[in-house]
Amino acid sequence: MAVNAELQMYGIAHTDGKCTVDASPAKLVEMAVERNEGTLTSTGCLAVTTGAYTGRSPEDRFIVDTPDVHESIAWGSVNKPISISRYQKIREEVVAYLSERRVFLVHGIAGADRRFSRKVLAVCELASQALFVHQMLVRPTEKEMANFGMADFVVLAAPKLKLDPRIHGTNSECAVIINFQERMILVVGTQYNGEIKKSIFSTMNYLLPAENKILPMHCSCNMNPRSHGTTVFFGLSGTGKTTLSAAEDRMLIGDDEHGWADDAVFNIEGGCYAKTINITPETEPQIVNAIRFGAICENVVIDSDTRIADFFDDSITENGRVAYPVEYIPNAVAKGYAKRIPDVVIFLTADAFGVLPPVSKLDTDAAMYHFITGFTSKVAGTERGIKEPQPTFSSLFGEPFMPLDPNIYAKMLGERIEKGGTRVYLVNTGWTGGPYGVGTRMKLKYTRKMVEACQSGIIDEAEFVHDERFNVDIPTDCPDVPSELLNPKSTWSDPAAYDEMADKLAAMFVKNAETRHPGMTPEVRAAGPKPLA
Repeated sequence: MAVNAELQMYGIAHTDGKCTVDASPAKLVEMAVERNEGTLTSTGCLAVTTGAYTGRSPEDRFIVDTPDVHESIAWGSVNKPISISRYQKIREEVVAYLSERRVFLVHGIAGADRRFSRKVLAVCELASQALFVHQMLVRPTEKEMANFGMADFVVLAAPKLKLDPRIHGTNSECAVIINFQERMILVVGTQYNGEIKKSIFSTMNYLLPAENKILPMHCSCNMNPRSHGTTVFFGLSGTGKTTLSAAEDRMLIGDDEHGWADDAVFNIEGGCYAKTINITPETEPQIVNAIRFGAICENVVIDSDTRIADFFDDSITENGRVAYPVEYIPNAVAKGYAKRIPDVVIFLTADAFGVLPPVSKLDTDAAMYHFITGFTSKVAGTERGIKEPQPTFSSLFGEPFMPLDPNIYAKMLGERIEKGGTRVYLVNTGWTGGPYGVGTRMKLKYTRKMVEACQSGIIDEAEFVHDERFNVDIPTDCPDVPSELLNPKSTWSDPAAYDEMADKLAAMFVKNAETRHPGMTPEVRAAGPKPLA
């Protein structure tokens, strides 16, 4: 399809000289530097800053309230509606804006398993954005490019265009808008690339269950290279999905977004988007080694003379990120999927209260309960205004990206666990010995050992003790992990203070389930925590 004709389908009028199509990473890096969008680091990675928006802006995310989705979307504070007329006004302004500027087109695929994939066209104002999209989406083969045709979804990204809330009915100068009827996504007024990534993910989270009966998951996934057993890690940003899935003795399928089919688990993306704060070659060698030419760092402090990145400097944000293609991880699964269902599901939670056990086992009802409620703590920087961990309940460990009723996704998960005999564990990567500010963050080396024990099944050979308050089964020992760490109460200097804090969190679980999830079945509700006092 000719460039002009393809753009004109969406109202963008362009001459060939103002449009760059499917440029190589090298070309996009070169153009980004020439256009002063970023600089090269000492390792060859492109480094950019994203201005006022260094994380997602949930209050500025909307779904167009069209007749075809009106009855399906779980409307509320997360999935906020915007009228067709307001959307059209913003789209017209975006189209006019992009028509006057050089744009960068990227053709990509969402979904490594081509049976369930969608073709995506991104029209970007910035070369650095185009690089991000190229590295994060699944990259089409030459044959797929030759037969690409019309995209299933189109992203129009105009980060320098600022909206007027009085005119456009938005909450700020920024807006991220999904229109399922037009199959279009607008990302306006924000340069934070995570908005592009997550809006495509949100789109797939609607389409995959509705059209393909696939469970979409906000999770990382890796595979045993010998047995081919797979593990999925659910969790919000900052809970350890990327870190724990990038293990040297496992093969990485993906770090953030996957689909669970009847016979496979597959990556929705073709890249990784890792947090960089405090990473070192010793703690996360695979991620550090991936920060090289072709990768793009966001909001990481770079020394102006040496061009060396300082991953311990959070003066821009704690949400520094690096995006790179999944094949930058040496033991990645290049095809992006495994032809078998997950053997193990691990829910990652960063408990800022410091009272949940570091590892516990869940039955199917408990798994559905924790999936629906999604307790964790939002860590600093992942959203605007988050400066320290904030306890929160995020359904499905990814509520901001899930357009449907949480019970729909949870039912699909429960059916898959039962059918496949999948083992499920809750792992606390948060605090121990006290709450945030008093206790300490769980040591990564111990969390890795607990995860390895869950994956191998060794942990199931231990004796388990049932915790009546949190309604979970806690192992009494785990290889290479201090036994006293497994019982969270024993790590507190004041047992009474632990009981008080634990009851407080259990009560929060009960209140959240009652007020936000009235459709939860009695069996699932009974599998959740309850205060003892």
